[in-house]
Amino acid sequence: MRCLVSVQVTKPLFLAAQIVPRFHSLIQGGRFCLLILGLPYLCAACNASEAQSSKEAAGKNRSVPVVVATATQKTIPILLTATGTVESYSTVSVKSQVGGQLTGVYFQQGQDVKKGNLLFTIDSRTLQAALMQANAAKAKDLALVKQAQANVIKAIAQVSQAKANVAKDVAQATNADVQAQRYAGLLKQGAISKEQADQFQTTADAQRATVNADRDGVANAQAAVAAAQADVQNAQSAVVADEAAIDNAKVQLSYSSIYSPIAGRTGSLKLNRGNLVQANATDPLITISQIQPIYVNFSIPQRLLPDLKKYSVKGNLEVDALPPKDTERPERGKLTFVDSGVNTQTGTIQLKGTFANNDERLVPGQFVNVVLKLTEEPNVITVPTQAVQSGQQGSFVFVVTNNKAEVRPVTVGDAVENETVIKQGLKPGEQVVTDGQFNLVAGATVQVKPTVGSQRQEANQ
Repeated sequence: MRCLVSVQVTKPLFLAAQIVPRFHSLIQGGRFCLLILGLPYLCAACNASEAQSSKEAAGKNRSVPVVVATATQKTIPILLTATGTVESYSTVSVKSQVGGQLTGVYFQQGQDVKKGNLLFTIDSRTLQAALMQANAAKAKDLALVKQAQANVIKAIAQVSQAKANVAKDVAQATNADVQAQRYAGLLKQGAISKEQADQFQTTADAQRATVNADRDGVANAQAAVAAAQADVQNAQSAVVADEAAIDNAKVQLSYSSIYSPIAGRTGSLKLNRGNLVQANATDPLITISQIQPIYVNFSIPQRLLPDLKKYSVKGNLEVDALPPKDTERPERGKLTFVDSGVNTQTGTIQLKGTFANNDERLVPGQFVNVVLKLTEEPNVITVPTQAVQSGQQGSFVFVVTNNKAEVRPVTVGDAVENETVIKQGLKPGEQVVTDGQFNLVAGATVQVKPTVGSQRQEANQ
């Protein structure tokens, strides 16, 4: 018994591998015959395989144009890059401490002012009157001081007079006592009458009473001296109070002229001349921002904090700020602030660099690119970053040796600007491919073509 089986192969590489061996066994038994309608597909698969092999062979044989660069050994900086925000070194909101009419504005909005420049004047007539009144009160109290001092002198003189009276009356009292004792003796002898003896005794008693009165007068005069001295102290205290009032009036008068407390740039003017100014109002008259020097605020991940501490111990770290569209000439500053803690929401730590900003290229609120230099790493091998390729086995470069391309696995380090550090896999002086890698295979013949810069140089020559 014989039969005819027809098979149409639509997937030659897969079905042919499975169907052909099976039907071949049937044909050998003589029971079936096989008509393969998909034979052209099998031939096409064989032709594709041969074409691929021939392509790889052709890729190795033909010269592939490439651009190469030399691996160099040099010292490179270890840098951290971030985006920063420019901040004023200090900002002052200028307010008036006295009320009154604004009589003068002595600057233009946005103008740079120096410390001590006159900014505003406020009507000061009321303050000047208060100062004159305080001076008048002081003059009056000074006169009272002089009067009190004169009273002290007068009271001291009265004390001296009272003491003199005491001395005189003591002498008279002593003489009267002697007379009274003598006549008392004569009375006992019967030489005089009792009336005469009593008369001298009365005189002696009167003199003693006068002495006591004089002593009371001395005490009163001394009390008057003390009172006069107290009046002097009160008058002097009043003068001191007047001087304090004068100083306060002078301070209040000084507030009528407002000067710039710092050197910086003025902002928008809130009130114009002729408006009424309130003392310590909520809104400032003007805001001044100090921009020389100036801060740049930026952040780095907390994982870099140990490196930052390690290298900052050696001294102040350099920070470069690159303004937008002006990256060829960075502003150079120093790292001056490291925040005391890590931001738990972002996992970063805040840093600040201080810049002289002599050319005023940095403006508050401006976004800039920040480059923090940690240290320098000497004698490292570098290649252009575009030479490093990534594959399934890791990073590699194409090394050109005797016009042949070699795939070289490498261990890469930090990338600095347009260069990448090669920790392992390259030696100084070896040439690596920087352009044309996609047309290369291992062992391919290469044709080194000049770079754009060298072509221009040759053309100029």
